[in-house]
Amino acid sequence: MWRLKIAEGGADPWLPTKNAHVGRQVWEFDAAADDPDALAAVDAARREFTARRHQLKHSADLPMRIQLAKENPLKLDLPAIKLGENEDVTEEAVSTTLKRALSTFSTLQAHDGHWPGDYGGPMFLMPGLLIMLHVTGALNTVLSSEHQKEIRRYLYNHQNEDGGWGLHIEGPSTMFGSALTYVSLRLLGEGPDSGDGAMEKGRNWILDHGGATYITSWGKFWLAVLGVFDWSGNNPLPPEIWMLPYCLPVHPVECGVTAEWSIYPCATFMERGLSAKLHQLYWN
Repeated sequence: MWRLKIAEGGADPWLPTKNAHVGRQVWEFDAAADDPDALAAVDAARREFTARRHQLKHSADLPMRIQLAKENPLKLDLPAIKLGENEDVTEEAVSTTLKRALSTFSTLQAHDGHWPGDYGGPMFLMPGLLIMLHVTGALNTVLSSEHQKEIRRYLYNHQNEDGGWGLHIEGPSTMFGSALTYVSLRLLGEGPDSGDGAMEKGRNWILDHGGATYITSWGKFWLAVLGVFDWSGNNPLPPEIWMLPYCLPVHPVECGVTAEWSIYPCATFMERGLSAKLHQLYWN
């Protein structure tokens, strides 16, 4: 089963720290874990989330909450305060409610003092990781079979009802999110008919909206790196623009740090025309 490791990593020489890894959180799969109650609770949470995924699109960190609730059991047994429409708010009611809230939040606090949480939402970050791991031949080295299984589960769970995927888990379907997520699932071993029809629905959404060539520039970049789209189809992004004076409004530093970090590697790849070989891929 999956366990959230908190403030660990001291034995790894490639993982320096100046605060004893306080605040570091990493999910690790433990095949030898024997906790039938926790396994049953996580499986039930998964089934319920999948059944309601189109109505409630965030997992609310339920696997983490299940683990922390067992490690930090709730100690206070206070009644829930429910006031009628015309009932006065008393000091006792406020005090009891605050104690319940503080007690509940204390169960979600990790042993190193921080409150862990999931960085969920964006659907356009993982495809880049998967594509680079694939073209470098490191996909199965970096990601275990259990990691790949959970990534597939995550991507399927956040497919919209119309078959596409959005820019983020609550967004409407876009070509950017749909094409890259479909490619990601194929790289993770899913076939054209996998996912109980989910792959077919995703492919139909892409084709019905003009095909993958209608993807945005960043999507064209990733498809070109993968070798399924020609670099000539990308808008030019010369790396020489970094040599311009910083005072010019067209300098990439004016785009913000996130965009700047994205533009430079994109420009470098475009300038060199780096791509995977088509014969390395097995497409339908």
